[in-house]
Amino acid sequence: MNIYAGNLSYNTQDNELNDAFSEFGEVSSAKVIMDRDTGRSKGFGFVEMANDDDGKKAIEALDGTDLDGRTIKVNEARPRPDRH
Repeated sequence: MNIYAGNLSYNTQDNELNDAFSEFGEVSSAKVIMDRDTGRSKGFGFVEMANDDDGKKAIEALDGTDLDGRTIKVNEARPRPDRH
């Protein structure tokens, strides 16, 4: 399951995102999205969890909680719309 994590602190790193979600099951990948030009975090990221049930538990438990001093928004990632 691919999960969106938003409103992240600009200081949040991939490993911190991984740690937060790994409490709920196996994390396949955790990536904070960085701005190509500045190298700074864009304030959101994606977490891939191996098991959908674990992913749902993580979403329920982490949405609206505090991570690095910010109240994070967590939900199931939606596919990117086609950009023409």
